[in-house]
Amino acid sequence: MKDIHKSEKLHGVCYEIRGPVMEQASRLEEEGHRIMKLNIGNPAPFGFDAPDEILQDVIYNLSQAQGYVESKGLFAARKAIMHECQNLGIPGVDIDDIYLGNGVSELISMSTQALLNTGDEMLLPMPNYPLWMAATNLTGAKPVLYRCDEQAGWLPDIDDIKSKITPRTRGIVVINPNNPTGAVYPKALLEQIVEVARQHNLVIFADEIYSKILYDDAEFTPMGTLAEDVLCLSFNGLSKSYRLAGFRSGWMIISGAKHRARGFIEGMDILSSMRLCGNVPAMFAVQTALGGYQSIKDLVLPGGRLRQQRDLAYRMLNDIPGVSCVKPQGAIYLFPRIDLNQHKIDNDEKLVLDFLRQEKILLVQGSAFHWDTPDHLRIVFLPRADDLSHAIQRLGHFLERYST
Repeated sequence: MKDIHKSEKLHGVCYEIRGPVMEQASRLEEEGHRIMKLNIGNPAPFGFDAPDEILQDVIYNLSQAQGYVESKGLFAARKAIMHECQNLGIPGVDIDDIYLGNGVSELISMSTQALLNTGDEMLLPMPNYPLWMAATNLTGAKPVLYRCDEQAGWLPDIDDIKSKITPRTRGIVVINPNNPTGAVYPKALLEQIVEVARQHNLVIFADEIYSKILYDDAEFTPMGTLAEDVLCLSFNGLSKSYRLAGFRSGWMIISGAKHRARGFIEGMDILSSMRLCGNVPAMFAVQTALGGYQSIKDLVLPGGRLRQQRDLAYRMLNDIPGVSCVKPQGAIYLFPRIDLNQHKIDNDEKLVLDFLRQEKILLVQGSAFHWDTPDHLRIVFLPRADDLSHAIQRLGHFLERYST
């Protein structure tokens, strides 16, 4: 009998954060090893619990969550998101412009499928959160990478964006605050990106899941506030700011030039209806989360746990000879650079595999985020300070063997 192969549509589709390195970590765990996982932004295992009031409201409403709801999501949850848009200054957002999904991940896949045809092109940042690359590839479209400049604090290079646009370009993805770099983009830069989208009739995909995780004096500007005459899709959810990653509760907001996107919106409605609805119990968390006390602020202000751990990890990484790191202004990651003139590395996946096998600490190689040189790693700074300090110390000792 013939072997059964995967669909050709999956050619080039991957998610390296849970790729071969993670598979090796799972094998080590099966052998009885304890693995410190600094590879994924999953707050709960590190003691970042969701506010009790959110959990209590979900439990209280659980009996009402047994059936399907409208395909776009529970009315009360979408109403709360609409009010959030008003507070943020995103104009013209109605209930019907809001879609709830099983995390932002589902909505990324739905929106790219609704827009892109085979042969179209989508502009993605480099580095980028790899789901955007995978979702674009799955549509048959071509991902085109625009460069974010490490020397400029990982901000997008506008000239590089302009140089990558062709007649086939349909949209541009903006991840702000950024995963994996932690960069927070200034308003003036976002306005430049909007102007590029305006001139070339591009749809803006604004991944803003870390919008409330900000440090120092960083200010977040919602892309939807700048793009009234450009179609903008804004993505957010409960996974990070409210530490509810397992609830898979995310949303997408359509704003801007909706009158020029009736066909695309019809496509989104079709795809939304095909999955019947998202996770209903988690929808009961949305109104309480957005309307309640924003406890994330306690974690990111001076003295807050996330702020302290960011500062510790940033300082320790920069103290390693041959390693440098731009201080993240948002999110929960660092993206340090390894000086290849000082450390002989030509395969970053092998580097993190070797580190995993020796130290039982799991990181992610920079190439998993489609960075084009094997000289970066992504490190999650969610573990408590003692564990984080131990992991970075071990990384420093490990890199000594690669010194030239």
